[in-house]
Amino acid sequence: MASIVTAAEVSKNFGAYQDAAVREPVVITKNGRPRTVLLAYEDFVRLSKRDRRVERTAELNDTEIAAVEAAEMTPEPDHLNTPGTHAAD
Repeated sequence: MASIVTAAEVSKNFGAYQDAAVREPVVITKNGRPRTVLLAYEDFVRLSKRDRRVERTAELNDTEIAAVEAAEMTPEPDHLNTPGTHAAD
């Protein structure tokens, strides 16, 4: 669970909130609305690794298009095709 604090509180006690962010994210609000999050560097690195690169298919060359067309799914995600086995159902 994240802590929620105002920007003014963080400004007054930055060191304490910096320490708190190592344990859990700290949501910083401005004018009553969430604006930023202070989090541990390790969490930032972990989340950054999840970033996905998106390319337009029009930018792919013939070799890349052929590789996509030849690609096959492994059987591991087959359970996702069964109704009632994932959050969207």
